Amino acid sequence: MSLLVVGLSHRSAPVSVLERASLSVDAQAKLVQDTLAAEPTAEAAVLATCNRIELYADVDKFHAGVAELSTLLAQHSGVGLEELTPYLYVHYEDRAVHHLFSVACGLDSMVVGEGQILGQIKDALARGQESHSAGRLLNDLFQQALRVGKRAHSETGIDQAGQSLVTFGLEQLAQGRDVEQWAAGKRALVIGAGSMSSLAATTLGRLAVGELVIANRTLERATRLAAVLSGTGARARAVAMDEVPAELTRADVVVSCTGATGLVLNADAVAEALAGRVIAGTPAEDAPADRTQRLRAPDGSLVARLAATAARDGRVQDLAVGPAEHGEVPAARTAEDVCPVGLPHERPAEELAEDLALHGTWVENATTARPLRTAPAVAAGGREPVALALLDLAMPRDIDHAVHRLAGVRLVDIESLAEASADAPMAADVDQVRQIVSDEVAAFGAAQRAARITPTVVALRAMAAGVVAGEIARLDGRLPTLDEKQRAEVAQTVRRVVDKLLHAPTVRVKQLASEPGGAGYADALRTLFDLDPETVASVSRADLSDSDTDVKNRGRV
Repeated sequence: MSLLVVGLSHRSAPVSVLERASLSVDAQAKLVQDTLAAEPTAEAAVLATCNRIELYADVDKFHAGVAELSTLLAQHSGVGLEELTPYLYVHYEDRAVHHLFSVACGLDSMVVGEGQILGQIKDALARGQESHSAGRLLNDLFQQALRVGKRAHSETGIDQAGQSLVTFGLEQLAQGRDVEQWAAGKRALVIGAGSMSSLAATTLGRLAVGELVIANRTLERATRLAAVLSGTGARARAVAMDEVPAELTRADVVVSCTGATGLVLNADAVAEALAGRVIAGTPAEDAPADRTQRLRAPDGSLVARLAATAARDGRVQDLAVGPAEHGEVPAARTAEDVCPVGLPHERPAEELAEDLALHGTWVENATTARPLRTAPAVAAGGREPVALALLDLAMPRDIDHAVHRLAGVRLVDIESLAEASADAPMAADVDQVRQIVSDEVAAFGAAQRAARITPTVVALRAMAAGVVAGEIARLDGRLPTLDEKQRAEVAQTVRRVVDKLLHAPTVRVKQLASEPGGAGYADALRTLFDLDPETVASVSRADLSDSDTDVKNRGRV
């Protein structure tokens, strides 16, 4: 059997394809089970992060394995095989080992040197152990990858170059300013309470934001995370997901990373949150609880006139973009000029208070800002004024990409991070890490090749022991007068002779088998000593069973 990996990442595929091919935890489990059911596969594991999806398997045929794994990835991702194939990469045997070790060290990450990938590899291994889909090869591989990654981070300065995606994303939001100064005192909202969201919340807490709000589908998880962060001195609290719209009106920074399959924040929700702050004219926390009061327009303004019309007629027509000359608004010219609030042609007046105020404010400001249609103006010095900074680390995306067209909003997502990281400098320590990876790949390959010949060596020694036992039994029949001491001495002498004869060949064959191309030595031993293939296979099964027990005893790495 041989190691094979088929996958795609930010290096081989555009983010749009990665987003469509992303797999939920349940989908990953189903993919592994279907892979194990495939004929050429003995073991399987999935490594899925926000910027990679990789399927690892122990297969007995390379070409059949590539075809099967590629087909399964396409089926479970929902991206057609013909469309997905150009973005797939394939690594086999030592190249597959080299790839995973490089990933573990952060060399293949979007942000070189980031350490969060180690936790994701650990999770992949744990899932493989729990589902019994990871056998001896994948257990050894993933555990060694974790050790190599830890070695790289402890023996080199790769951490100085590497950052988490969270840190890198916040730097992009800060637009060249010192992140700590930029974040200090801001109100931050983190949506999600998984590993990435927890890292984001911890990072923001360390940056001394003024307030940190955690929103999650399961409020209990958000509460636990907020309690942990509060224990470190952060001003943190938890809210339910249905409170996110209200929290948006208060937030300066939002980081979202959930497992949702659809959008968590759409452009309309963000626009409404911004309008809630702008129209009020006061900080959100100081605004009246009754939003209809907070949105009351000055007497004589266009908003007030529209409200009066609605109260009189019970309905309001959609209004167009354009200057309100002489108190009149011209008719709409194109679809681009339609108000983004999207008021219906007929609604009861009592239901229109909030939308009407938003509509009127949009019209009054139409000559200077068109929220969903025009890029925000750039302030003096070349940096656009940002009222709300959004960091989307989810795959698929949590935040509607259209929000980047809203005035005062800055969105950083996986796609923009990939573009920014392409120009990021790499540390000098990267070369040292690459050498560590090369050395570890060679050592792992040697150990695996040596392990493959072990069952044959064990079977050879078992056969020799059987020969010794048979000859001692014959000696007892020929010399029945030997006392127990004499018999034991003769038996020990024969065993020493056999051990000495076998010692040098078995040690040497293990050394030779550990070298590239050494797999043939096991076959040579079996042929030379006429070893029973079933005996060798039974030793292999027993050895694998012992290995599985050892993994369980050690627990998760």
